[in-house]
Amino acid sequence: MTLAGRIAIVGIGETRYERKASRPLMTLLLDAARAALADAGLGARDVDGIIAPGTTYQELHELARELGVRRQFFNASGYSGGAAVASAPLLAAMAIEAGLASTVLCVRGLAWGSERHGNVGQLHAEMPMKASFEIPFGWYPQIVYFAGMARRHIELYGTTERQLGAVAVAFRRHAALHDNAILSDRPLTLDQYLAEPYLAEPFRASDCCLVNDGAGAFVMTAGERARDLRHPPVVVLGAGAGVSEEGEYASQRVDYLATAAVHSAPRAFAMAGLAPADVDFVTLYDNFTAMVIQQLEDMGFCRRGEGGPFVDGGRIEIGGALPVNPSGGQLAQAFMLSMNNVCESVRQLRGTAGPRQIAGAEVGLVAGYSGSEHATLLLGRA
Repeated sequence: MTLAGRIAIVGIGETRYERKASRPLMTLLLDAARAALADAGLGARDVDGIIAPGTTYQELHELARELGVRRQFFNASGYSGGAAVASAPLLAAMAIEAGLASTVLCVRGLAWGSERHGNVGQLHAEMPMKASFEIPFGWYPQIVYFAGMARRHIELYGTTERQLGAVAVAFRRHAALHDNAILSDRPLTLDQYLAEPYLAEPFRASDCCLVNDGAGAFVMTAGERARDLRHPPVVVLGAGAGVSEEGEYASQRVDYLATAAVHSAPRAFAMAGLAPADVDFVTLYDNFTAMVIQQLEDMGFCRRGEGGPFVDGGRIEIGGALPVNPSGGQLAQAFMLSMNNVCESVRQLRGTAGPRQIAGAEVGLVAGYSGSEHATLLLGRA
């Protein structure tokens, strides 16, 4: 299956991202969906497909009813976490190609800042395998899981804490250019980063993603139809998804440092007929700084073990060789399971990112991750 030019993103919408919102999650989801439809010049009457990762059956139908979708609509769910958002165009394309839908809305939101109490990794604590065989040995919460991977990378390849800090500093600089970034007014220098105490060595607070409220959405339709809508379309060039064979259980992995990007990225590049060297910018799932390094390696932007030097020296900053997460990503803008990364990528390819604009951006890569799953999405100018 090839998607090159056959499906496009024609509208995007986001709420304000806040540590704690004053409105319920459903209201945030509806606001983001309406903003995306308005951006596309469409209305709820045009929507006949909804992909809403993370919602229950009841929430999905409440969303459709309140939005004003009155007829039968296509609905499907694929992967979880950020992979669900980045792989949504695969589901939308299948629905559109099969004649099951013509306009598909993808909407995702979180209210972890308001609704979650205590450890936001409770979902993982409730998995029987983890509760029985990982948590008793100290593998909990999420920061501990990923700190172990970061330590392994350091020991095997000589990656340094300064290189982890380079990721945090770069994304904080990008967030300072964004008026909808939670940490836009919190500059960070490398010295400040290194002075922070460890939370789970080698991770400090600035190595960890945000916990917040908010929602985002994007609208997809066929490439031919997209040309008649409000904005120049951002077309899907390729998409791929993959799963780690050992699932959620990192302790069981044969290759401890491999993400499922080793499966998803080759599929996406092959579908698009492109290579990593053709990509002008990357927006990826940065739950922790070390995962930026690992995903860049797994997606082929550098070899295994070379990710530390690759992110150093301003290379991943706006104006560098490969800008990464120009919105600030989940480390500095908001944790939105890659939804904010899709919206940012569309703005970059439209040329409307303002002070964050990457000059001459024509091809962007969005990566979504969930621990066991990964999706790679390649987007381009029409």
